[in-house]
Amino acid sequence: MAQERCTPSPKAKAPTLKERLAKLGLVHDWDFALHLPLRYEDLTAITPFAELQLGRLQQTAGTVVSASTVRTQRGEQLVALVEDEDGHRVKLRFIHFFPSVKALLRVGQVVRFHGEPRMAFGGGLEFIHPKLQTGTAALKPLASTLTPVYPAGEGIRQTSLRKRIQEALATLDLTDPLPETMRSSLKLPSLKAALTELHTPPAGANPVALDERTTPAWHRLIFDELLAQQITLQGVRVRTKRYHAKPLSEKNSLTTPFLKALPFALTGAQQRVWREISADLALTAPMNRLVQGDVGSGKTVIAALAALRAVENGYQAALMAPTEILAEQHFKKLKAWFEPLGLTVVWLSGSLKAKAKREALEKVAKGDAHVAVGTHALIQANVDFKALGTAIVDEQHRFGVAQRLSLRTVRDGETLMPHLLMLSATPIPRTLAMSYLADLDVSVIDELPPGRSPIVTKLVKLDRKDALIELVHQEVNAGRQVYWVCPLVEESEKLDLTP
Repeated sequence: MAQERCTPSPKAKAPTLKERLAKLGLVHDWDFALHLPLRYEDLTAITPFAELQLGRLQQTAGTVVSASTVRTQRGEQLVALVEDEDGHRVKLRFIHFFPSVKALLRVGQVVRFHGEPRMAFGGGLEFIHPKLQTGTAALKPLASTLTPVYPAGEGIRQTSLRKRIQEALATLDLTDPLPETMRSSLKLPSLKAALTELHTPPAGANPVALDERTTPAWHRLIFDELLAQQITLQGVRVRTKRYHAKPLSEKNSLTTPFLKALPFALTGAQQRVWREISADLALTAPMNRLVQGDVGSGKTVIAALAALRAVENGYQAALMAPTEILAEQHFKKLKAWFEPLGLTVVWLSGSLKAKAKREALEKVAKGDAHVAVGTHALIQANVDFKALGTAIVDEQHRFGVAQRLSLRTVRDGETLMPHLLMLSATPIPRTLAMSYLADLDVSVIDELPPGRSPIVTKLVKLDRKDALIELVHQEVNAGRQVYWVCPLVEESEKLDLTP
């Protein structure tokens, strides 16, 4: 029998440094100039052993007086005893080490090291895996500035990153875009001075203030970021004015019967918010409004009214939620409310079978579906609304900007854009709303329906989980209901979690 010859598959070529940097978004000079440090190391001074402070990163130096390996339950460790010129001693401990490290720590060797001292078992101070410099490196002049530590991916050395950032700063035109009068009134340094200080803080600079981003240099960069955001959002508003929306007038052929059928009356806050939305929908400019309100404040009813206003004007409405569970809750509620009014509500999600999905898409495209409810499936390329008048996005902060806006994307050559209503239960302080959401109008439902208890949020440490479970048992035994919410690190349309 002939044997098959197996040829090894070619080894994948390792990415170059340029490719690794590009993966971090570092391509152009400005990318590097604005790649700011995570923290700083103070290598500008040598701290005597007697002045070392627990829990703080410091640089110090001494001579190795002994070095040996010790066997522990975790395996073999390398321990060296180092003495400074004042006769004080500290230990260096390496839990994992290469033979080369052991060779560096020979008796009589002068070492300079940087790390965080802690109390050693049995007394005295020790450093665990400090950064070591020996030989001529330990005798070189001290750094003249604090040493920045940057976010870096695999295979990217800090020294390479620092060198490239300094090259960018030397190449760029750092002419300040802010007038001197504005900088003076706000007590902000120039852009060049701020970037220079952040990338190379002088000796004596406060590393804690730099880490906490409270220095004038940090304030300048933060100001520039907020200013750029405002300019960008203003540009979005200007571009949006090029588009028009179909005015949705108060016909009340559906909204009035809907309100009469509800087993409750709208709160004063709901009525106020609905008046604001209704006025927006009647304009030829596309609505771009966020409704914020606590859980249970009645945002879904407002969304239903916005959807009905579109339908009674001959248009469709769509409601998108970030998870399948939340979207399905909306679908069931809207279906129960709208079907008695003679409306068709369809469901679209990634889990739909091919036939059901095809039928739903056909109803949406033909206009037979008055309202579509679903997840991200609503913004896929194969979803084509016949006449979308109002797009509603729940838990809008869970979507990216592009995802939120996808429901109102216009075709080439068209100028009509659907009205956009976004909902959120996440509290948004007014000042933050004015800055971060400058391209939106904001309405707040600040009143709970009668009989609803206020929502109280408490933070419980993980080590008190047993006490929390006991509290849950008490509430359930008392005949009350409990929600246990488990947040996800990764986004998922289907949640299947157990505490």
